[in-house]
Amino acid sequence: MQTTAGRLARLGFADGARAERLLDELGPEAVGDLDLLADLLAAADPDLALISLNRLVERDPSVLGAFRADPELRRRMIAVFGLSVALGDHAVRHPDHVRSADPDDRPAARDELLFAVGADPMRPEPVATLSVPAAMDALRAAYRGRLLHLAGRDVLGATTLAETAAELAELAGAALEAALAIARAEVADACDVRLAVIGMGKCGARELNYISDVDVVFVAEPKDGVEESHALRVATRLAQAMMRACSTSTPEGALWEVDAGLRPEGKMGPLVRTLDSHLAYYRRWAKTWEFQALLKARPVAGDLELGGAYVEAVNAMVWQAAARENFVEDVQAMRRRVEAHVRASEAERQIKLGPGGLRDIEFAVQLLQLVHGRSDPLLRRKATLSALAALSRGGYVGREDAKALAEAYTFLRQVEHLIQLHRLRRTHVVPSDTADLRRIGRGLGMTADPVGQFTTTWKRHALEVRRLHEKLFYRPLLQAAARLPSEETRLSTSAAQARLEALGYADPSGALRHISALTSGVSRRAAIQRTLLPVMLGWFANAPDPDAGLLGFRQISDKLGATPWYLRLLRDETAVAEQLAKLLGTSRYITGLLLHAPDAVAMLGSSTDLAVRPVEALLAEAAAAVNRHGPEAETAVATIRGLRRRELFRTACADLAGYIDIETVGQALSALNDVTLQGALDAAINKVSAERRGEFPTRIAVIAMGRLGGFECSYSSDADVMFVHSPLPGAEEKDATDAAHAVAEEMRRLLSLPAPDPPLGVDAGLRPEGRQGPLVRTISSYRAYYERWSSHWEAQALLRARFCAGDHALGVEFVELIDPLRYPEGGIGAEAVLQIRKLKARMEAERLPRGADPTLHTKLGRGGLADVEWVAQLLQLRHAGRLPALRTTATVTTLRAAVAEGLLDDGDEAMLTEAWRFASRVRDAIMLVRGRAADSIPGLVKERALISRTLGYPPDGSEDFVDDYRRVTRRARAVVERVFYED
Repeated sequence: MQTTAGRLARLGFADGARAERLLDELGPEAVGDLDLLADLLAAADPDLALISLNRLVERDPSVLGAFRADPELRRRMIAVFGLSVALGDHAVRHPDHVRSADPDDRPAARDELLFAVGADPMRPEPVATLSVPAAMDALRAAYRGRLLHLAGRDVLGATTLAETAAELAELAGAALEAALAIARAEVADACDVRLAVIGMGKCGARELNYISDVDVVFVAEPKDGVEESHALRVATRLAQAMMRACSTSTPEGALWEVDAGLRPEGKMGPLVRTLDSHLAYYRRWAKTWEFQALLKARPVAGDLELGGAYVEAVNAMVWQAAARENFVEDVQAMRRRVEAHVRASEAERQIKLGPGGLRDIEFAVQLLQLVHGRSDPLLRRKATLSALAALSRGGYVGREDAKALAEAYTFLRQVEHLIQLHRLRRTHVVPSDTADLRRIGRGLGMTADPVGQFTTTWKRHALEVRRLHEKLFYRPLLQAAARLPSEETRLSTSAAQARLEALGYADPSGALRHISALTSGVSRRAAIQRTLLPVMLGWFANAPDPDAGLLGFRQISDKLGATPWYLRLLRDETAVAEQLAKLLGTSRYITGLLLHAPDAVAMLGSSTDLAVRPVEALLAEAAAAVNRHGPEAETAVATIRGLRRRELFRTACADLAGYIDIETVGQALSALNDVTLQGALDAAINKVSAERRGEFPTRIAVIAMGRLGGFECSYSSDADVMFVHSPLPGAEEKDATDAAHAVAEEMRRLLSLPAPDPPLGVDAGLRPEGRQGPLVRTISSYRAYYERWSSHWEAQALLRARFCAGDHALGVEFVELIDPLRYPEGGIGAEAVLQIRKLKARMEAERLPRGADPTLHTKLGRGGLADVEWVAQLLQLRHAGRLPALRTTATVTTLRAAVAEGLLDDGDEAMLTEAWRFASRVRDAIMLVRGRAADSIPGLVKERALISRTLGYPPDGSEDFVDDYRRVTRRARAVVERVFYED
């Protein structure tokens, strides 16, 4: 036989025994009241509702009679008690508020709250007559009494979300009015000033939460005959007293914080300004986010006439914000600020700031209002839902997208209300406790499986919001560009151009042409593009150069559009499409590589496909190409240059994706150039041998020099080399030299032939006697020259020398030949050191291009590459003879070895290495962005911004980039002055 406690538990109470006890305590009439029991069981949390009801009846036993007499009142109050501990506590403290929760015959909220503090609502400037502590308590009690009434209608669905939020905003305005009445009683000379309180944010837009900071701005004007400075002092004291009246904690608690942080200059600016002062600031100094905030401005308390004048005046500026300089950068910065405010631990449970949260919808709607409200007054709405509806009616947002967003927004706001109602605390984090989730689910009417239904619905809406947020700005652009049949209102061409311009496209008409070319028609290809482009346009807009990204995408699509795998890959692999958009919108160099080999897009499918390939595999592939084509050297080298283009693309993509650092980039590019030189050398030998109709008479090796020798190549580096040969036994030296010279010349020619692939210049200028000396020498000739004629600069240049292609044994023999010269036993003498320092000083004075800024030249500038490399090389010339650890061709490795050997301080090495890496990254970024090489950071603002973005700085970070570069290189130069020029 089931007990009463068991039946109650089965009906829905979590603790049946406690429920039985509490019902018994209500008395026999309550125990037998099935309607009361039904209302309790219908509550979101029956146990919580019963606890609050029991406490209320204990305080005022007549409540049960009132509930029996008014079933509607009972349903409202029990529904509230089942959701809100805080309002249940309030009802227990003020049982008379339970009966007054009936909406009939209640005064307006402003009047009721003013009456509560003893002020006359009919006076132009009401003044509280209660003492300040008593007035504060009375205000809080009256406010929560109204809140109890409002929540009762809300939780039973008698009001819509919009109606509830609007009433909450009106109630907040009434509380501010009553708080201002308290302040007038507290502040002397309050009658000397007109003070308007402007509601901002959700309060201004009449879409307030149950508990939220109330954002305000204060505007003041002196009354006739009053000095402005005195009036502003009085107004400031009034504003401060009003804020205290709301936020101070009393026995009745606190209302909420009044936040004036949206005022001009934020918390650093004066709390109160005159209207003219506000307008002067907005005209000259305001940022885009401040105009976005002003979208919601509404006078809510104080002098409403002055408040109305303020709103009217600022509105004219709000709707011109999209035409301001740096609008796009400001918008992107606003979005980053929003995302930065989310704690990582809460991101997935944040319904306001998390992915797919309320802020995604609000931000998108406000941005579209700013862009299009300039020319369409119908969009000038304050509330999010009404603005979204207006955007849909005007064709600025797709009808189905607007409907889905409105549904998601309504759901998320309802959840937000339920979370906050529980304890009347400001929170936007969905709880993780099962009981809390059950209460929220039941509060939303989900009874079968409250936790599961709520979680599923919430995640679905969040996912839909995130998906739509990515496409929201761009989907209507396709309708405008492609002119597809549709019953919806289309975005006009001018509106589409305005939107593209606002989102970062410098040539919106050109962008529309590209969109039209990609999406027009009824082909399957066009249909897939219409699916892809709304998202990809957003990714292009987030890239440094959206126009270049879209143009590159169109060009590659034109080449590959008929290829089955291309569009399918982009459609099905979101990561590939996003990566492609970022690359095309960042790097003209990568775009150029792709245009000549668009099938390389397939590499973007996985990070493993972008891993640097082993040099052995590349050498085998190059050798296979040479063997396959035999004496057809041009065909063989074209294949090898195609291999190089593909690997350049792989390395550049990995570089921009952050998979490899600058040292790995240099090593990968140098190894790739080694492979290219080896393949071209083999092809040249095959050709020359075929032309000579006999065995090739000599061994030949290519010695890498410069950045190639140091494994520090950049994307724009030539191959600095020297050629050495050694005649085979029985071969005449002249014949062997002629053959080796022919091979060297042919190799250089093959690698510089006009072709769609990037050329690799072969520069032998560092050979003995420079360009005046023979291109190729025998090893004995090198030995004779170095023994008799070599200079200090040649020994310094040889510090980078290493074998890179050709006959390995000969290469090793050459390296052994030059080791005593570049690593002299005992190091170079004082005179040689002096000559090297003079040479370096002369280079600084003579080789820096005319007009170049020495603080921004990455190669020859102060603290740049040459500075760091000369420090490393001088250390090697002086000490490598006795310290084998210094015998390396790489700059950074040399510096690290110098620290290990006690020749350089850790701090000095860190500063030199940081500068070298930074300058190397900048040089590579210039090449990647512009598609052509340069050594100086560009002076043009746009180009500098593109490079800073490529280096990871935010859209507005180009000045920070330059400041960082100058700071890092300045510190490195100080080390150079001390370590290189001083003993």
